[in-house]
Amino acid sequence: MQALLSFEQSPPISAPLRFFLTAPLFGMLAGALLLWGGPDLLASRWTPGALALTHLITVGFMLQVMLGALQQLLPVVAGANMAQPLRVATVVHATLGLGTLALEAAFLSYRPWLFGAAALLLGTGVLVFIVSAGRSLIGVASVHATVGGLKLALLGLGVTLTLGLVLAVALAGSFNLPLVSLTTLHLGWGLLGWGGILVAAVGYVVVPMFQLTPPYPDWFTRHFARVTVGILASWLAVELVDWQTPSSLLAGVATLAGAGAAATTLAISRRSKRAKLDPTQQCWQLAMASTLLASALWLAAQWIGPLGTWPGWPLLWGVLMLHGGFVSVMVGMLYKIVPFLVWLHLRNLGRGKVSAPNMKLVLAESAMRQHLWLHGAALLLLLLAVVWPDWLSYLAAVALLAAHALLLRNLLRALGVYRRHLAVIAVSPEKKPQP
Repeated sequence: MQALLSFEQSPPISAPLRFFLTAPLFGMLAGALLLWGGPDLLASRWTPGALALTHLITVGFMLQVMLGALQQLLPVVAGANMAQPLRVATVVHATLGLGTLALEAAFLSYRPWLFGAAALLLGTGVLVFIVSAGRSLIGVASVHATVGGLKLALLGLGVTLTLGLVLAVALAGSFNLPLVSLTTLHLGWGLLGWGGILVAAVGYVVVPMFQLTPPYPDWFTRHFARVTVGILASWLAVELVDWQTPSSLLAGVATLAGAGAAATTLAISRRSKRAKLDPTQQCWQLAMASTLLASALWLAAQWIGPLGTWPGWPLLWGVLMLHGGFVSVMVGMLYKIVPFLVWLHLRNLGRGKVSAPNMKLVLAESAMRQHLWLHGAALLLLLLAVVWPDWLSYLAAVALLAAHALLLRNLLRALGVYRRHLAVIAVSPEKKPQP
């Protein structure tokens, strides 16, 4: 696996870092929105506030982190060098940020022109990224499961984008479309076909490398992404022709596929050779456990009548899947990627004149643990707030806002280390060769 890595092909640090620093801002906005909306926001998954909150996490936080990570991982892991990475990062970052704000305003006001603006901005940004990333992957052989997984994840992103644009255009023009079915498909492709496959593909490399675990089973790495895309494609086909029974069965199979990936990753992570779990391992384990609980909840809601009719269960599922699952694993990724980027670029810029700081000095483990505790508290409070919104929604909102603020502070501290050492490098004399 490590033979795949080619660190000299890293893009400029500002290309991925702008996405990483923006993501917590949208997480803070999510906390502020919940604080403003209060218990009424949690009345149903279909309230304007709940829809806006969901997309602040999925588009504002998750998509920012995932696209920023791909800017770094495509050249390093797959040997796929994106043409003009800074220009691509600038266009994608700007349109993604503005498009997310437009989408939030659209959900909260339900003004059709805002849905159109959001569709234009988000469609442009994501399409630019898909085209640029896709072109870089042309000719790159899928000799490793990670490369093949990245290709299929981009396909999943494309389908997710298409379904999202159809929904936005329908809301903008009041077209008579099956919005509930399209929303379910959009959610399934976004979380499993895009996010799930991407996390798995990255995990094949980073979990054994950073957590000192055995590799993923060969049968899993060879088949997971392709089987998942096949399941989702079949589900899309039968759902569009309104074939209800096969659609429900395939939705269940898709849920089991996601649960299988989480269970496999959790089992591997628990076989780590480390004597003590570091915060990133804890993030991954929390994410996989939350995903398993979310999957169990979804399956239970299909078979247990009183649970399935309770309007709170989709919100409970969303908290487990999004905040507990995806946000947790992305925090774990950020706490490895950002210190590594700082160390790598300072080492390259130092050229032997100035030593790069140790990764543990770039971002202290104590700061990561502090954030992880607050992140876990926010998860617990959000789950409880779904059940008792009148009592706990405001406290959950404050915890969510504070957790993302602490994440931003930690990332800015790492950036501060980079800038201070960059200044030292700038004034250091050339190192003379030894006689």
